[in-house]
Amino acid sequence: MYEVMVGAERAEPMIRYFAEFGFTVRDSATFSAARAKELYGVDSPLTSYRLQNGAVDSHGLLRLLVWEKPLGRGVGYSIPETIGSRMSVMMTNDVIRIVDVYKAERSRGKPWLPMEPIFDDLYNMGDASPGFFQRPVGVRETVVYGEFFNHVFFQRYGYAIPGYGTINPAAPLQTSEFTHHDFFIAAPNMDVTNYYRDALGLKPEKPATVDGDWLKGPQRVFDMPAGYSHLYIGFVSPNNICGKLKFFIPQAPKPDRSAHQRVGELGITLHSLYTPKLALVYDLVKKQGIKPTALLTNEFGERCFVFKGPDGVTWQIIEKTSTTWKPTTTFELKRVNN
Repeated sequence: MYEVMVGAERAEPMIRYFAEFGFTVRDSATFSAARAKELYGVDSPLTSYRLQNGAVDSHGLLRLLVWEKPLGRGVGYSIPETIGSRMSVMMTNDVIRIVDVYKAERSRGKPWLPMEPIFDDLYNMGDASPGFFQRPVGVRETVVYGEFFNHVFFQRYGYAIPGYGTINPAAPLQTSEFTHHDFFIAAPNMDVTNYYRDALGLKPEKPATVDGDWLKGPQRVFDMPAGYSHLYIGFVSPNNICGKLKFFIPQAPKPDRSAHQRVGELGITLHSLYTPKLALVYDLVKKQGIKPTALLTNEFGERCFVFKGPDGVTWQIIEKTSTTWKPTTTFELKRVNN
């Protein structure tokens, strides 16, 4: 995943907010209403800001789409696993501090819902009887649901994954670039995600599986009631271990706000990938029966196209040949002593 794109009414508060996580503006550009209509389907002037976290320019960036005439309020503040909602994930050095910050915001009447962090050994690396000298190995994670953004934060203990999250030392909240992304969709099965494999070249981690309240991490993060489950599938890039995509289909009734999951509304409404072979990917997308825009130029002067997949997710595919930051392609678990 190259960028998360967030619709906004004003730039300054959003730039200030994401600066606390280490994001700084690297570029800005404007688009006329006519050009925004052609590429995004939104008849509104647009000012965009591309933000980067530290030196990482190969993935995990943020683009603010400041619409002069937004189409609506977006999915907004909603309960966990609301259909149409999106979540983006960052690594941190201090997950407890972040939860305390959002608890303080909530106490001031701000629409943030932080969940208590949960510890889990995702890779079964821990000792059978952990103690002081054989300390627990795992990850502590939390989610913070908000009006314009849903955050997931995680902190690792006892291990590292080189290239999967790079903490920005200048970030006040000791956070990284976006490391992976969650999408809540409505569909009878995960066949609607096949185009990630067949057109975009991503690799499914494994076949779609059912997760539920018996898994303590998902149970806490998604606030699962007893007896609840969802269908899950994840995709990774062969060119970068970071930037994983995770898709969830709730197996019990959830609010459906997918009508507001569209470009031009506020909140997370669009994501981007890049490729050095834009024309090839364009043809592969069309072969999936998907109707993209024409090959056009975005507000930053990049050749691209936009489409909405059968899963309800909107993508901008950008032509790009290289980045300064070299992504890691080999997944490696390394023990650390903390």
